[in-house]
Amino acid sequence: MTILLHQEEHIIQQIFHETKRKNKDNLTRTNAYKRYYDRHPEMKWSLLASFVSRNAGWSMTDLKGELFHPGLTDQQGHLFFTTYERANWLIFSDAYPQLLLYEWSKRCKKPLFHLLPSFQVSRFMRAEWERFWKNRDTERLLYALIINEQYTIQSPIIQNPLLKKNVFHSIQYLFSEWGHFQTVVFPTVDGHLYGITIRKFSHVKERILLGKKLANLLFRADLFSDFYHFLHTVPHTGSRFDFEQFLGIARRSTPFLRTVYPAMTHSLDDQKEDWFQNKVHPALFQAASLPKQIELTQWYFHKKRQLRFLFSLEHYFQHK
Repeated sequence: MTILLHQEEHIIQQIFHETKRKNKDNLTRTNAYKRYYDRHPEMKWSLLASFVSRNAGWSMTDLKGELFHPGLTDQQGHLFFTTYERANWLIFSDAYPQLLLYEWSKRCKKPLFHLLPSFQVSRFMRAEWERFWKNRDTERLLYALIINEQYTIQSPIIQNPLLKKNVFHSIQYLFSEWGHFQTVVFPTVDGHLYGITIRKFSHVKERILLGKKLANLLFRADLFSDFYHFLHTVPHTGSRFDFEQFLGIARRSTPFLRTVYPAMTHSLDDQKEDWFQNKVHPALFQAASLPKQIELTQWYFHKKRQLRFLFSLEHYFQHK
């Protein structure tokens, strides 16, 4: 019994160490998700998380790019960056220990999900991992992880009073939501851009629906190999030029992430509140169909022009 407890304590400490090391910044998180998927391709969420994390990095450097930077004060830019960074840090600090514990379970050939409370993981996910270990329903686990990640950030990020006032109710955010710029894009190296737009980003069920649609798009049989090829061959720098170069855009307009953002120091609350109360609505586990328009190459150019106009308009009224 003592030997068993010692082994479990060793596993817990290893997971804490590995998670902290890989949660340094957007680049380390993005790469960690991708490498994990390559080791465990049944973990579809991990590849989806890597692609969404790339998008988060691109959104971060947008704040320092030619388009957004002139229209933001230093305080606004910092708050927007902090929102992206904190949300993605929180998701990783919650989800990556789950993935590593599954990896240890495979290695030990027995489920170790009773250790999840050590990482303050929701009771919801312990039940879902135990269900997965028995029936191997990869789709169910994918949806469960999407549900969990969005509820994980709902209270500390989306409903945070400071961020609610200065980010989600700010003129820049309302401009981007009204103009349909809350879009996650999946590029390919042959010059195509696919993606899905979310309205009402602050609504948790809308973000869950987006996650399920993005998963549907990413793993679509006729597109998956193109998306994976991009992830596998194009290093993530945080700059949109990572994919804009394949669209025929010759000049970089957003910087490398690490040239403008030093690594932030985060800390978890001592007692993280479990978002899960009694149950989640069964509809959250239902599949989501893709919108008619998923090819967004020309849309992207049009929206960049539109966004440039909106910010120039705002700049005009600010200095009138």
